[in-house]
Amino acid sequence: MAGRRAARDAISRDQWAALISAKNAASETGARRAAGREKTPITVERIIDAALQAVEAGGFEDLTMRMVATRLGTGPASLYAHVRNRADLGDLLIGRLCSQVALPAPDPACWRDQFMDVCAQLRDQFLRYPGIAQAALTVVPADLATLRVGEGMLAILLASGAPARQAAWTSDAAFLYITGYCLEASMARRQSEDADGRVIDRAEIEERLRMLPPDLFPHTVAHARELTSGTGHDRFTFTLTLLLQGLVPPRP
Repeated sequence: MAGRRAARDAISRDQWAALISAKNAASETGARRAAGREKTPITVERIIDAALQAVEAGGFEDLTMRMVATRLGTGPASLYAHVRNRADLGDLLIGRLCSQVALPAPDPACWRDQFMDVCAQLRDQFLRYPGIAQAALTVVPADLATLRVGEGMLAILLASGAPARQAAWTSDAAFLYITGYCLEASMARRQSEDADGRVIDRAEIEERLRMLPPDLFPHTVAHARELTSGTGHDRFTFTLTLLLQGLVPPRP
């Protein structure tokens, strides 16, 4: 995940290091600051909670700072004392979801299963909140929980015995695939109806592929069923398995 392109609101290396240090300090002292106050203060944790509720209800695409502030019974200005902007909020949201991921102690005997399990946990967290995977693609992660998952994924792949660069690139590719998979699933749910208001299901897509001119699309027409096959997360498992086979081919 560290290899992604810089975000549109990219910050310098020194600013990023300072941000990491500040977030680490905040995680250790945040609870103590709120103690003893009569009125529930606006905190980063409360902002994250409210934002996730908003995303779960209406999707990440429509999330605004004003919407979060309304849920907290305050104005947007109160949020900016804790969160720089929407991109920063997105980083915090991804961090919260990553904090729910259980990371195993890397085991060379079962590293494949361990890696697949971590990927599945990430997938399930992202799919719970429509469109939130978009946040993982727009910023260089600065949240410690997100970086912790990246560390854990890399550690598992290194346990396979793969060279460091291959393990690092595979970890990054897997994270990008997970976010892309979840974002596509969210978009599909949001745009599941065509102009006539009819739901376009898998059978409909297969039928449309079969309607293509066979002289121009012979393979597509002949294999329309295979192109639209798979249930649940079959394709997710297939793709990641293929990726891991490229890292360390399975023994015969």
